[in-house]
Order: sequence, then C-alpha cells, then structure tokens
Amino acid sequence: MSVPAPSAPSLTVMIVDDHFVVRSGLAASLELEDDLRVVAEVDRGEDALAAYRAHRPGVVLMDLQLPGIGGAEATARLRAHDPRARVLIFSTFARDDEIQAALDAGALGYLQKSAGRAELIAAIRLVARDGRSLPPEVARRLTAQRLGPAITPREREILVLIAAGRANKEIGAMLAISEDTVKRHVSHILEKLDVNDRAQATAEAIRRGILKVPE
Repeated sequence: MSVPAPSAPSLTVMIVDDHFVVRSGLAASLELEDDLRVVAEVDRGEDALAAYRAHRPGVVLMDLQLPGIGGAEATARLRAHDPRARVLIFSTFARDDEIQAALDAGALGYLQKSAGRAELIAAIRLVARDGRSLPPEVARRLTAQRLGPAITPREREILVLIAAGRANKEIGAMLAISEDTVKRHVSHILEKLDVNDRAQATAEAIRRGILKVPE
C-alpha cells in the first residue's frame, strides 16, 4: 500500500540579509515549524527580485541595512513587480524615518532582530495573511511624527552637525549657507521637536530615530 506524499508547507519564506550566520540561523529556526519552509536566501538587495521571481515566497523577511540598495528600495522593487508581495522588515536597528520609508514602499511590518522567536513567527504568519505587524511603541512614534511637522532633509543635516557639537558658524561654512540661515533652521528644528535647546534636540532626535545613537 502506497503512503501518500506529505503535503507541502503552507507558508514559504525568503530571507534577505547580508550576514550568512543570520540567514542560516533564521532558516534553521523557522523550519522547526511544520508549516514554514525557507525557499531562498539572498545577501544583497539587488538580487532580491530575481530570487522572488524564481521562488514566489509567501513572505519576504527583509533586512534594512544591506550592501548596495537598502531594504526599503528592494521592497519597492518587489512590490512594483508584484503588488501582492508580502514583506516583513527584520532589522537590528533602524531610524523611524527608515522604517516609515520601508512601510511607504509597501512593507507590511517591522520587527527588530532582538525580538523573541515566538514574536517573529507570529509576525510572519500575520504578514502572510496580509496583516500589518508593528510593535506598539514604533506605531505610536510613527503616528506622532505623521501628525506633527516633518524634519526636512536639510534640517536633518543640521541636526547631525549639532549632535557633533558644531556651532552655527561652522555649520554654515560646512553647508555653504549663511549663519542666519542656520539659526532659522535651528529654530525650526527646536519647534518641530518641541524642545528648548540643542542638547535636548539631539536627545529627542535620537529618541525618535531621526539620528542614530553615536557609536
């Protein structure tokens, strides 16, 4: 009497991450679940689309910090090719604006790599059902930023220099703008961040994910 072949796993996953140890560890962990199977591993954003076309995974687990094009751009390419592509961003650290860019590109969720295995599995399954998966604290920050005035690219440049301890005159010289223009930008930054001075602006920008924590 012939034994029927086992049914295929209900959910396939593609991992996009430039670290081999991370990819192999994730694959081993995910495949402990009876209904999950990793069908592709990719180490560059540029290669994600070709792998997606070949394997048609149910969920793409995407890092944000990749060599070449980043995770947000890779997500945009996948979604342009297939609007049904389901992407979950899985990254060590990301600024809020980077997370928002990935969501704007079509990602359905974001999770830090420090999350527990059960949380990751739950997020993958939710995204596979076209659900949105976002940690509550991240969702609150992103909502607050959308409701408030956005920091412009020029203001972000100035924030980086403020955090580095540069005076207005130095910032003006470095960016080829007048000191008065720098002062106006600084005033707008303080107002948008709802703080009183440059030190508070730096701390608040780091808290919101606009600036990275200095190494």
